[in-house]
Amino acid sequence: MRSTRILGLVGTYAILVVAGLLTLAPFVVSVLTAFTTPQQFAQQGALSLPSPPTLANFAELFAGASGFATPVAVTVQMVLVILVGQLVFSVLAAYAFALLRFPGRDLLFWVYVATLMVPQVVVVVPLYLMLSAADLRNTFWALVIPFVLGSPYAIFLLRENFRSIPTELVDAMRIDGAGTLRLLWSLVVPLNRPIIVTLVLITVVTHWNSFMWPLVITSGPTWAPVTVATANLQSQYSNNWTLVMAATTLAMLPLVLLFVAFQRQITRSIGASTLR
Repeated sequence: MRSTRILGLVGTYAILVVAGLLTLAPFVVSVLTAFTTPQQFAQQGALSLPSPPTLANFAELFAGASGFATPVAVTVQMVLVILVGQLVFSVLAAYAFALLRFPGRDLLFWVYVATLMVPQVVVVVPLYLMLSAADLRNTFWALVIPFVLGSPYAIFLLRENFRSIPTELVDAMRIDGAGTLRLLWSLVVPLNRPIIVTLVLITVVTHWNSFMWPLVITSGPTWAPVTVATANLQSQYSNNWTLVMAATTLAMLPLVLLFVAFQRQITRSIGASTLR
């Protein structure tokens, strides 16, 4: 029995290790290629270690004609604006759906959440036509307007956590004269900080990696985010894979650092959601 259990554990960990290696392999190859010279890449391929490692690809990425600094700046601004909007409007809407009482509250909430069942690709054409009619195509606001007013997923996630707050605490603060904003800022948000941090990470990752909508609504390099600029590099420098992988590595780096910085909050939010 004990040997069977040991063999089972060894088999499980072996499968996890293989799965982890397969998952990490593309990222490792991307990073290695980014620090490899084009000459070495052409001679030895993508699986060779950089000898010696070089930053020339990153220097060319920012100093050359590709002008990758602009897409990075556009992406940072886009993500920050969307993040602030998502947090403000999603928290307010989730608070209203969870703790306020008004006619049709549950019906309105479930109708809104039902839009999660609609694939995002379906609404691309209507959004494009609306923003084009408003003369906003190929502008910064076209990148952020469809996402800045909250999302059904964020509101659903926050509402379910807000509803778990003990009503005694809410009633006690209201008896003490706390208004809606005071109650929200002093009670609801502090008690749900882990899930809000998780929402921040989800929002940043989603919109940092967004590709289809920026590709449709922008034209030219002026408002192209990192994802679109990287795709343009791939078509423009199809034989210079070291430059393309440098752009890919640069696009991944902020997300990796963000996850490393907030991994404890993610774990806490998952644990809190499981307990609830």
